[in-house]
Amino acid sequence: MAAATLLTFSFLVTLLLPAARSQPTVPPAPAPAGPLNLTAILAKGGQFTSFIRLLQQTRVDEQINSQLNNSFNGLTVFAPTDNAFAALPAGTFNSLSQQKQIQLVLFHVLPRYYSFSTFQTASNPLPTQASGESGVFTLNVTTPSAANSNQANVSTGVVETPIETPLYANVPLVVYPVQRVLLPYAIFGPHPPAPAPSARKSPSSAGASGAAAPEDHTSGATRITGIGRSFVAGALLLAISTLL
Repeated sequence: MAAATLLTFSFLVTLLLPAARSQPTVPPAPAPAGPLNLTAILAKGGQFTSFIRLLQQTRVDEQINSQLNNSFNGLTVFAPTDNAFAALPAGTFNSLSQQKQIQLVLFHVLPRYYSFSTFQTASNPLPTQASGESGVFTLNVTTPSAANSNQANVSTGVVETPIETPLYANVPLVVYPVQRVLLPYAIFGPHPPAPAPSARKSPSSAGASGAAAPEDHTSGATRITGIGRSFVAGALLLAISTLL
């Protein structure tokens, strides 16, 4: 009996050992991702060459990457496509100083993470990362009244465009493609005309308007001498009339 039991046990072990050896090994966990890099994310999108170049020329990309890896609120980036830049009037950027180019780029960045659902409950106007003499530059985001709608428009007061499906959305960064370059009102909006210089009156118009008569520049001494002569002449006439 014992021999039969041992034989059965040996047979079962023989059957189970190959099955145990054939179990697939569990792959190692993927290495943690490196620091977030906005330009690398945009490069993978394949249609943001102009925006990447502007980010690098102004060095705003370095500022954003630093914030992404040290920010608790996250960032939202509106990324204009190459077609959006191509649609701008020629020379749009040539007239901008380096400081205004930086303001333009930062105007496309919101200082927190906004999903579509967050946009629905946000209060306009929304602050951007750009600022100037008038304070922080702002924009408006409008969404349909329907709940859970992944549709929204962004407006600057100069341009308005739909917000497209995110290119990248993983806290702390969300990147929304847009088909228009977001032009800040503070830079591209209409400005009041400068006051006209005050007109100077010509001498002729001053005379026509009843200006005072020219002053008598005759000296006091001359006037006194004339009076004396008149007095002497009068005295002589009186003496002659007395003699006659």
